[in-house]
Amino acid sequence: MLRIITFCLTTTFVSSSIWAQTTTATTTTDTAKAATPAPAPAPAPALSITGSADFYYRYNFDKQVNSYTSFTSTHNNFKLGMASVKLEHKTAKMDMVADLGFGPRAQEFAYNDNGIVQAIKQLYISYSPTAWVKFTGGTWATHVGYEVLDAYANRNYSMSYMFTNGPFSHTGVRADFTVGKSGIMVGVSNPTDWRSVPTAYTNKKNLIAQYSYAPNDNIKLYLNYVGGRDTGDNKVHQYDFVGTFKLSSLFNVGVNGTLNKSSRFVEDYVTSRTWYGAAAYLNLDPKPWFGLTLREEYFSDKDGVKLPVPSKVFASTLTAQFKVDGFIFMPEFRLDNANVEVFGKSDGTASKSTASFMFAAIYSF
Repeated sequence: MLRIITFCLTTTFVSSSIWAQTTTATTTTDTAKAATPAPAPAPAPALSITGSADFYYRYNFDKQVNSYTSFTSTHNNFKLGMASVKLEHKTAKMDMVADLGFGPRAQEFAYNDNGIVQAIKQLYISYSPTAWVKFTGGTWATHVGYEVLDAYANRNYSMSYMFTNGPFSHTGVRADFTVGKSGIMVGVSNPTDWRSVPTAYTNKKNLIAQYSYAPNDNIKLYLNYVGGRDTGDNKVHQYDFVGTFKLSSLFNVGVNGTLNKSSRFVEDYVTSRTWYGAAAYLNLDPKPWFGLTLREEYFSDKDGVKLPVPSKVFASTLTAQFKVDGFIFMPEFRLDNANVEVFGKSDGTASKSTASFMFAAIYSF
């Protein structure tokens, strides 16, 4: 009997030891698994592809075109805007961008080019040897002004007088420096909007520059400059200011002011001609899917450089935005008032003011 009891106790002790070792080993293994960090997510692809497409309808209440601004010079017509695709490939220090556009909007933007070259909105290569400096060569959209070419990136569909008459693009080389909350850009380019200057034209390089300052996430300020000789050997200098101010999660304001001074070669640069403008953009977003923008712009061309006759124009544009996924629907009402009769009426007479309505449909991805 004693042997049996001893045998049972020994068996129980051994079994308990084995169970305890097994349990301890399992617990240690589980703990090790829990302590092992999850695999890092796969790095984002180096190649990104984005794009957009837009079309619009515009009706002028005088039943005339009556438009001196870019991209919407039509009446009572459905019209294509632009189909755009942007390819960007990035590495740690290199960046290549090929931004292509097809349609009337792209053709008007690249008005100095012909054929397939008109499809090039931007094409450049950048190199960043360190985090605070970047060198770029190629052609890119201008740094001047508040508005941009791509319809989906603007709050109004029709363009301002300042955008229409300011530079569209620059082709050359530039350097961007970041110093704390400030940014400095300086570069040398072909005359404004020329990707390649024909041999019959004056080909003198322009200076481009920008100083930016962002004291916080809600305020951004930009001082811009473009200056030199155009292809007619005329002296042209443009000074530009842009400011954006986020006043709340629902309301922000943009401001833009620009001044252009020029003198002509055929006049021995004696007479200086000036045009200038200023605009405020009041942006309200009460809902994520709905926004309103009121643009108030004053444009002065007292020397008749840009408009058909020397004149001053005050334009008010109210645009709504309805958004769902990548789609934006934009109804817009615009009223232009001038100090002289520069707009036409259906009865053949002239008028100091004109009004139009349009709606645009935009999709971006």
